[in-house]
Amino acid sequence: MELYDIIIVGGGPAGLTAGIYSGRQNLKTLILDKELAGGQAREVPLIDNFPGFENESGLNIIEKTKKQCLKYAEIQESELVSHISKKDDLFLVESIKSKYLAKAIILTTGSKHRHLNVQGENEHIGMGVSYCATCDGIFFKGKDILVVGGGNTAAINSIYLNDLGCNVTLVHRRDALRCQKVLEDKLYENNINIIWNTTVEEIIGDPLVSSVKLLNNDGTISQIDVNGIFVAIGDEPENNLADSLNLDLSEDGSISVDKYAKTSCKHVYAAGDVTGGLKQWIVACGEGAVAAISAYDDLLSNNLI
Repeated sequence: MELYDIIIVGGGPAGLTAGIYSGRQNLKTLILDKELAGGQAREVPLIDNFPGFENESGLNIIEKTKKQCLKYAEIQESELVSHISKKDDLFLVESIKSKYLAKAIILTTGSKHRHLNVQGENEHIGMGVSYCATCDGIFFKGKDILVVGGGNTAAINSIYLNDLGCNVTLVHRRDALRCQKVLEDKLYENNINIIWNTTVEEIIGDPLVSSVKLLNNDGTISQIDVNGIFVAIGDEPENNLADSLNLDLSEDGSISVDKYAKTSCKHVYAAGDVTGGLKQWIVACGEGAVAAISAYDDLLSNNLI
């Protein structure tokens, strides 16, 4: 088994940034990602609040970050990590393809899309139900679609899909949006219809989505015809590896870390969305940098490098 100074699990903004900082410290670094490096960052249709980039897609930025990271770290894509355990003073990392040893671990596994958990949702995934506007939006040009949510992602998706030529309606369970004011203003500027105080109760169609049942806070039920539903109601931390390392978790399932990105297990660090907090791209990058610097300092002080 090959030995690395640091193995980073997850290749999103936090993981790639950690890889850059780790490799620049001359640490032998490996990044393992279960899919393509970038994670959900690849799905963001438009970013205009990341310093140095204006009106860029998430895919473009993440590909540039990946290219930079490859100068300093090895990246293995489509390699799901199934288990991590202590082996003497090292960590044994087991993936679907191989096994590795590491002196330190950085978990940047990110988060996964939260589902509505309503009747008809699972049956219609890929048949009108989507969690990625940039992936599937083009298939709904000229069609009636429903975006579910009230945060930044829901607003960005609504604006993006509207620009594609979709007939967009946004449904939100509250009477006020949670997104940034600039995004809310764009929703109104684009005359995007918003249904307030309402949740999705059922998704209907055979085999493609044809309508949804909606429940208003006043108890009334309505049904509207739609061709597609884009769900943007938040994310859940990808914390599957926490149990094997006996890591402390917060109430929402996020991995608990201190200000140096240290977890409850020595020489295990975590950064990005898997740790909760403010889920912003630039925050994830900063946390990835902190994790890599902390790992380097600890390995150095313990005469492990």
